[in-house]
Amino acid sequence: MEDKDTFVTFIYLSKSIRLMKDLKLNIRRVSTNKEIANCAEIMAVSEPWITLGMSRDHVIHTFNDPLNEVFAAWVKDEIVGTMVIQTKGAFSGYLKSIAVKSGWRGIKLGEKMMEFIENEIFSTCANLFLCVSSFNQEAQKFYLKLGYEQIGVLKDYLVEGHDEILMRKTIAPILERC
Repeated sequence: MEDKDTFVTFIYLSKSIRLMKDLKLNIRRVSTNKEIANCAEIMAVSEPWITLGMSRDHVIHTFNDPLNEVFAAWVKDEIVGTMVIQTKGAFSGYLKSIAVKSGWRGIKLGEKMMEFIENEIFSTCANLFLCVSSFNQEAQKFYLKLGYEQIGVLKDYLVEGHDEILMRKTIAPILERC
């Protein structure tokens, strides 16, 4: 049985590697209401937004905050992921949210999207901050693998019973970079 599982895993990984090699990911700011709606839908039907009880309308409201910059990740004519960052204001250099569309997960799109965000943020800021829900163990591992460190816990920050873990990645002390 183990050989069969190994073979299936090998085929899956081979397919993923081949797909990523051929994949042309285009990331740009959203520019239409239809794009905003598509990005909001990706988030609203994904974790952690489901557990946190954030509806599509709530996500659209977040997207419309003037401090937020909303990006979409495209493959051909399909939006496959979305990211929201803040580069201005009191908490600049903040990744507010990131989501990969169901069916597109597991092929390293999240890593490519994070690379894009890091390039955007680190072009003007020394630090990139993000919060990850305490129940979202997979995301915590993902960010740790990318070099983020936990710097604090915000108890019951978004909803009662779930903490947010504040994480940071830095390229320099803030006074040396700004």
